[in-house]
Amino acid sequence: MAPPRCTAPPPPPPPIARETVKAATHKGRLLHRSLANPPHMVASALGSTLHLANGRTVIDACGGAAVAIIGHGNQEVLDAVVAQAQKVSYVHTQSYSTPVAEELADLVLDGKPHGLEKALFLGSGSEVTEAALKLARQYHFERNEARRVHLVSRKQSYHGNTMASMSVSHNLARKRPYEGFEYPHVSHVTPPYAYRYKLDGETDGQFTARLLRELEGEFLRVGPETVVAFICEPIIGATAGCVVPPAGYLAGVRSICDKYGILLILDEVMCGTGRTGTFFAFEQEHVVPDIVTVAKGLGGGYAAIAALYVHGRIIDTLRQGSQAVIHGHTYQAHPVSCAAALAVQKILKRGGLVERCRDMGVVLERLLRRELAECRSVGDIRGRGLFWAVEFVKDAVTKECFDPLIGFGAKVTQICLEKGVAVYPGSGTVDGLKGDHVLLAPPYTVTEEELVTVCRTLRESILSQEARYLYARANSSSP
Repeated sequence: MAPPRCTAPPPPPPPIARETVKAATHKGRLLHRSLANPPHMVASALGSTLHLANGRTVIDACGGAAVAIIGHGNQEVLDAVVAQAQKVSYVHTQSYSTPVAEELADLVLDGKPHGLEKALFLGSGSEVTEAALKLARQYHFERNEARRVHLVSRKQSYHGNTMASMSVSHNLARKRPYEGFEYPHVSHVTPPYAYRYKLDGETDGQFTARLLRELEGEFLRVGPETVVAFICEPIIGATAGCVVPPAGYLAGVRSICDKYGILLILDEVMCGTGRTGTFFAFEQEHVVPDIVTVAKGLGGGYAAIAALYVHGRIIDTLRQGSQAVIHGHTYQAHPVSCAAALAVQKILKRGGLVERCRDMGVVLERLLRRELAECRSVGDIRGRGLFWAVEFVKDAVTKECFDPLIGFGAKVTQICLEKGVAVYPGSGTVDGLKGDHVLLAPPYTVTEEELVTVCRTLRESILSQEARYLYARANSSSP
């Protein structure tokens, strides 16, 4: 039974504890993301569980950042990594290849799915985004369309932390220090984020049509003959929180891109490799991209690896022209990383884990909607497969956001962690400045029992933070 709503300010709750981790203080030499708050030290990890150095355990309900698709500590993957390191640990791809890299490409693109013919393996999602943008430009260059230099993306998107990938992104918090330092030929259009951007009285079909008119209008504004590509996430990831587009949106995008000879790059770094219940997230949208970027689920966290999947028509243009990809990295197709990814992908296919992800996603949605039904601050629950987000609001009717200074979602995340469940926080959900959400992306191997624990813990944490918020308001104290 769901807990009752709070009708009056509760008694003051105890403060949220903050553990001290000796090995991760300012005295160490490792540069952490935060210079003020040290991260929690993980001593070991197995399955869906993280074992912290202080003896506590945590259910990894977000897979780190939607990375650990088969869970932690899989012995088959570890054995594959060791075996490859004993054979060939590194070669430079300007002169050499390795059987493991070739096998990985053949496995993920077996049968040339959706016309995707070639795979390029690099080290991170940011790297493959850069590679995708450069390859798209090279494609047009070799077709004697050198005027194409402009890139169009969407607001509330994220494509990476390197300069070009950050330029096409729209995560304002991460971009702010680099204003004026980015690639200049970029513009952004409205995202297919119905909860926030659909107008009152507007149907899904009307919303989709409006977004497509805006996209085509942007192409016409900058000159379609100057546009290299449109890049977007099939399902928006961490920046806005698992936003699924309305039906027909991506198909409409594909049609408009084709009309003007503009390439379509789909960023599946977070939502791909089975995360949404099909191997490619775009499969459920009935589109065929020109270039796909993937990363997190490819290696499952066992090695740093990402990939670029390229449609045959792009490859054919290069074959007829320079016969080369004018791009490369020292650790491209790294043998040990490829071995880890190959083992992960074999486990994924052999175990039917993509289908399991789809089925467990139905369970997760049901649990979220049941457990959070009485949480006043829950405005929207959205997602697909094992990729779900909960957006918080101050008022569920008006959709008014909490004051960003409160850090509502971050505090829910912290309470969850204190209770033994890790979820992924997001802020600036709505427009880069306001809005909060948390994201769930557990391993595909997660059990129903673990999902029950996760959702109940999330409910308890939300109710706890709601109580703290009400108490602070009632006592006119700083929230």
